Amino acid sequence: MDFIRMLAEEKIQEAARRGDFDNLPGAGKPLPPDEMDNVPEELRVGYKLLKNAGLLPEELQLRKEMVTLGDLLAVCKDDAERTRLQRELTTKRIRYQSIMTDRGWQTSAAFTEYENQIRQKLTEER
Repeated sequence: MDFIRMLAEEKIQEAARRGDFDNLPGAGKPLPPDEMDNVPEELRVGYKLLKNAGLLPEELQLRKEMVTLGDLLAVCKDDAERTRLQRELTTKRIRYQSIMTDRGWQTSAAFTEYENQIRQKLTEER
């Protein structure tokens, strides 16, 4: 691995000497914030793979569905449909809580911050 790292560093130095990095767009400006900044380190690679594949982890998909069901319940007029939606929401909440407990994320400060960001993102899109 050190050989590959040294080779990469050498290529970067060569490109810098040639001026390949001069006048790049955004030069001198701060980098945009990392969207994975508050994701625990051990989850980043997995989440990145899922995101690139257009998939969500089960707990995030459940959160998304729970937001949608909440929105539907807020405008539902039919009592039978409201009961069905409420039952479905309750089932998803129980599954979500089960996943969170199994993974021990309810006690993780990093996940609590990340969950708040997720909730904000899901509700902003609506």
